[in-house]
Amino acid sequence: MLFLPREEGQGLVEYALILVLVSVVVIIILLILGPTIGNVFSDIVRRL
Repeated sequence: MLFLPREEGQGLVEYALILVLVSVVVIIILLILGPTIGNVFSDIVRRL
């Protein structure tokens, strides 16, 4: 019982990994859809 593993920081590491994964997915989506979204806004401004 003296040498129980410390798992206090495990939850924080898991949340950090989830945050990194979500950030990578958002960046990939923006890289793929970014030009399309930019074209939509350009068309809207051009029509005004």
